[in-house]
Amino acid sequence: MRRLRSFLPLLVLIAAGIALLMSGVLDRFSPQNLAGEQANLQAQIAAHPVLASLVHIGAMALAISTGIPGAVVIIFAGGMLFGVVWGSVLSTIGLTLGALGLFFASRAAFGDHSHGAAPGLVERLRGGYQAHPLSYTFFLRLVPFFPFGGVTVALAWLRCPTWMFTLTTAGGGAVMTSFETALGAGLAHTIAEQGKVDMNLLAEPRVLAPMLALAALALVPILVQRWRARGVAAKPPADTP
Repeated sequence: MRRLRSFLPLLVLIAAGIALLMSGVLDRFSPQNLAGEQANLQAQIAAHPVLASLVHIGAMALAISTGIPGAVVIIFAGGMLFGVVWGSVLSTIGLTLGALGLFFASRAAFGDHSHGAAPGLVERLRGGYQAHPLSYTFFLRLVPFFPFGGVTVALAWLRCPTWMFTLTTAGGGAVMTSFETALGAGLAHTIAEQGKVDMNLLAEPRVLAPMLALAALALVPILVQRWRARGVAAKPPADTP
């Protein structure tokens, strides 16, 4: 019974995530849907700025804590409705709070297994984490190499200190969300000028620049892997007796 209670918070988050996916509520945050309601939504935000900000933080935190795919559309919506700066701040707060919720729920469920047998993703991250905990954790948060929720659960399994998890999640998340929020804001400006959503948006500098920045971040793991492989190949072979 005690073991079941330790899994209860994680099970609640999983159930909430399934309910969100089945409800289709994330579809309301898509650029196509927001384009038609943008003026009305921005008027409501202007009338109730604090409430609107809290709603955005809550939606982001819920999406991240449940680990559902598609949270990026909420970040896009933040850029479209709040602008780059304030949208990035709100999304980063929501992302950090949601990640902490999933982190604590996972730690409660798994207990201390940091030195025992681990699932595949945890095993892949264990070596880098144990060698350079802070820099490697920040790298995982900064670069979209592994799924965000999967990294959160893996770090909980590895018993990452809460201060380190919070610092790297907020720092790396701020960089990622700023690019994605800028993309959402670029979509908003372009849609307002053209009045529709089509593939021509990809040629607009406001949209293209953040997309290129995200693509550059995605290439970082490949460059790091090649750099490490080159370093290993450059090492002289050990002398044999």
